[in-house]
Amino acid sequence: MNVEDVKKVGVLGAGTMGSGIAQVVASNGKDVVLLDVSDSALGRGIKTIGDSLGRFIKKGEIKEEDRNSILSRIHTTTKFEDLGDVDLVIEAVFENMDVKKETFKKLDSSTRPAVILATNTSSLPIIEIAVNTKRPDKVVGMHFFNPAPIMKLVEVVRSLATSDETVEFAYNFAKALGKDPVITKDVPGFIVNRVLMPMLNEAVFALEEGVGTPEDIDKAMKLGTNQPIGPLALIDLIGLDVTLDVIDVLYREFQDPKFRAAPLLRQMVRAGWLGRKTGRGFYKY
Repeated sequence: MNVEDVKKVGVLGAGTMGSGIAQVVASNGKDVVLLDVSDSALGRGIKTIGDSLGRFIKKGEIKEEDRNSILSRIHTTTKFEDLGDVDLVIEAVFENMDVKKETFKKLDSSTRPAVILATNTSSLPIIEIAVNTKRPDKVVGMHFFNPAPIMKLVEVVRSLATSDETVEFAYNFAKALGKDPVITKDVPGFIVNRVLMPMLNEAVFALEEGVGTPEDIDKAMKLGTNQPIGPLALIDLIGLDVTLDVIDVLYREFQDPKFRAAPLLRQMVRAGWLGRKTGRGFYKY
């Protein structure tokens, strides 16, 4: 299939990433079928998209009629059978392998055999997801970054079974959405998290050892390496729980002690201090 032939895209998961991806796809003129487990989750997703589009209106980047047009292209459902006529699926459900496997089994039986199934996973093995379908050659990673409507990068991830045609399609589709994709192997963390997570983890070790305050660690990294946000503030933005999950995947897959999570990070997750979303992480919000 050519990118131009894609008229309708299924997006699974109406959370932060799924709603962002749905917004990007609908903003580029495609119809979207947004699927989640409940109407309340879908309602929150549509509100998130509406609020995001509102910010673009305030910036003068789109008009009110553009928001209405984009929202009109997004159709919500809780039923997998409503994906029967989509031309592509991008999955962004909870970052848990068992959930992903079950989701892809359902996708395999509810979509046409020629449809490419993409996963937005940030760290889980694509091949382990792909073998739960009868079309592993058509399963590919398309890892968008948060916030999806703004961030340009998409990591296109090739598993052992992904065909060249599928990789090419995913790369070209990302470009058609206005993104700037890269192609990476199906290894834990892919490119970005493979490099980023050890740095974030080391910042927590530095804090735990009293090397500096959160403010000074972040200030030093911003001014010393020209990063727009310090590592501890970035963990708060990502979520301490999400950060820990990714680091644990890296440690489990590589069995390398350099990926051992900082004990303070694990303790803060246990305390429920997950960052901005809970009002407390390395900073208070």
